[in-house]
Amino acid sequence: MSFKSESDAKAYWKENLALMVKLLVIWFVVSFGCGILLVDVLNQIQIGGYKLGFWFAQQGSIYTFVILVFYYTKKMGQLDRKYGVDDE
Repeated sequence: MSFKSESDAKAYWKENLALMVKLLVIWFVVSFGCGILLVDVLNQIQIGGYKLGFWFAQQGSIYTFVILVFYYTKKMGQLDRKYGVDDE
């Protein structure tokens, strides 16, 4: 990976870290917030015979993580192209 300038490298990593922090916050809110803290409130709602709080604790955080991985991959591809450090 070769940047055109030092300022491009710093801007790239700043955007990369900002994206990671945002995605980790989303994952934390879904996994810890919905799966643990808000479980009693969410358990009042049922989907497919299962309580929503239980679903978030068992499946929702995993699905969210997988979606966030694909989103991160897409956004990093765009970021790489923006700063000219993509593989192509």
